[in-house]
Amino acid sequence: MTEKKKKVIVAMSGGVDSSVAALLLKKQNYDVIGIYMKNWSDPTGLTHCPWEEDMRDAQAVCQKLNIPFYTISLEKEYKKVVFDYMITEYKAGRTPNPDIMCNKKIKFDLFLKKAKTFGADFIATGHYIRKNKAKNGLLKLYEAKDKNKDQSYFLYVLTQKQLAQCFFPIGDYAKSQVREIAKKAGLPNWQKKDSQGLCFIGQVDFRKFLAKWIKTKPGQLITTDGKVIGKHKGVAFYTVGQKAGIGGRGPYYVTKINAKLNVIYVTNKKNDPTLFGRGLIAKEVNWIAGHSPKLPAKIQAKIRYRTADASAIIKPVGRSDLQIRQVKVSFTRPQRAITPGQSVVFYQNEEMLGGGIINL
Repeated sequence: MTEKKKKVIVAMSGGVDSSVAALLLKKQNYDVIGIYMKNWSDPTGLTHCPWEEDMRDAQAVCQKLNIPFYTISLEKEYKKVVFDYMITEYKAGRTPNPDIMCNKKIKFDLFLKKAKTFGADFIATGHYIRKNKAKNGLLKLYEAKDKNKDQSYFLYVLTQKQLAQCFFPIGDYAKSQVREIAKKAGLPNWQKKDSQGLCFIGQVDFRKFLAKWIKTKPGQLITTDGKVIGKHKGVAFYTVGQKAGIGGRGPYYVTKINAKLNVIYVTNKKNDPTLFGRGLIAKEVNWIAGHSPKLPAKIQAKIRYRTADASAIIKPVGRSDLQIRQVKVSFTRPQRAITPGQSVVFYQNEEMLGGGIINL
């Protein structure tokens, strides 16, 4: 008897990365299905989320590859677990990362469950990240070959159970190679530009967009030496490290946000010492291995997506069993604009160990 092909459902975004992921899997003789997730349509009319165009592009690729194509809507779930979370965090004066929450709650949770209803053995995405299995069977995640496109920062929330059901086919390729593969295969979107940021933000002024969902609540702007210099529009509209003009004066830089007092502290010095910190507490820590490494440990850490790795030591906070969920991160050198609500992600060489949410 012929062995039945393993079925893989690819999360098709309409972009070239997920398209090539589907192409590579088909070449590896998997039974491939493409599914487009509709996660957002903007009721405010402020933004342009080109979901219809993206869906058509994904469908065109599936037609070219001669694989089935479906569309599913996860708008209701996305609104509840990603968008509402984002709004709540901004209201509290923190700066969330909705992309990470989307990976945790939508792509590798709800979408994975939906894929199972199609009879899928695995799901696959167009993320730039590498997955390998160690000799002991443990699944590990590594930075992508193309360091400029590496997306490991956004995937620290994954578990061993999820990883066992996931493929990341393009992690060993450079972006230029991915486009060349798409071009040679005649994929219609091989030249399509990369999407930027969250779908629902688009090209709109993000403050204007937030103002549709969050009421302005003016409060005091205070310099680091205690002078009141004006009013802000609400803590939700600012983030630590942000450059902003105050009534035509400036630039000023946000050093701290106190949501309880509705106060924002600023400085007019780009490298003011108050903008820098040597440490942080990370909460809701997830370890890719399912347990923490031996702590304390020397690691490299990223405090946001596009920052360089920084040398640090992590120590447990509270209980010290294998399920450590809070750690103290102490940096060798001060880091600029450590931002509550953002994520800090831990690495040793190219291996991504895990990460957590910054909580100063």
